[in-house]
Amino acid sequence: MSSWGTIMNDGTTTGNAATEAFVAHRNLLFTVAYEMLGSAADAEDVLQETWLRWTGVDHDEVREPRAYLVRITTRQALSRLRTVGRRRESYVGPWLPEPLLTTPDVADDVELADSVSMAMLLVLETLAPTERAVFVLREVFDLGYDEIAEAVGKAPANVRQIAHRARAHVAARRPRAEVSADQRRDAVEAFRQATTTGDLQGLLDVLAPDVVMLTDGGGIVHAALEPFVGIDTVAGLLSRLLMPFELESAEVNGHPALVLYREGEVDAVIGVHVQDGLIKGLYVVRNPEKLSGIRHETTLSR
Repeated sequence: MSSWGTIMNDGTTTGNAATEAFVAHRNLLFTVAYEMLGSAADAEDVLQETWLRWTGVDHDEVREPRAYLVRITTRQALSRLRTVGRRRESYVGPWLPEPLLTTPDVADDVELADSVSMAMLLVLETLAPTERAVFVLREVFDLGYDEIAEAVGKAPANVRQIAHRARAHVAARRPRAEVSADQRRDAVEAFRQATTTGDLQGLLDVLAPDVVMLTDGGGIVHAALEPFVGIDTVAGLLSRLLMPFELESAEVNGHPALVLYREGEVDAVIGVHVQDGLIKGLYVVRNPEKLSGIRHETTLSR
């Protein structure tokens, strides 16, 4: 059977049906793991564990490879989520999801793009691990309660209760984004133009009065340990700090975003949440351990 490296790097297979099934569903499995963890690096580790367990399965007994693989991935992601949750409690400054440069088709799937947005992943961080798994599998991937029950090790009746609780929790916290794709792009472009030219009035025109900016340096590079709140604070800070650097537009986590370059190297990714035509949230990821996913496109799927 093909090695993990062979599958991951060149996409070749040995012709084995089990290997082909894993490769066929790999993007789906990565998306499940990423939505549960908010980290591409952790999601890749989960996929490796899934692959290792998949190779030990009696595949003649597997009727639905997709469902079986999702179940393995979910269990591995749940285990890792509990571990990283403890790590994040001691994280230096705000923790932000690892940004991904996504393919254009992700933005075309509005529900998928919404589910992997920086703002939404931050809301999912407020769920308990099992709640997050149930919410993602039900609301994003539309799995049945029986399938989810097998994946999380709960009775279907319990899963229904967890799904209801998680749905209400997310509904109360999820950011509104009632804007068109064009409005979102226009707001991000206006923001880029204003910051690169030092146009303070332009920034004031595109930022919401209660805009919030979070910066994630992970204790590795300089970043604020507390959020910046309010239009005057955020606009003043950005007009001073961003002018010397190059900002390029990019599709990140299914939404328009900006990549900041310093001397030709990626220095930060700025996720943008637009509400009512104005920028409501800015998510600045500077932690270098989280920037590898911006160097190449990632295919997500449901």
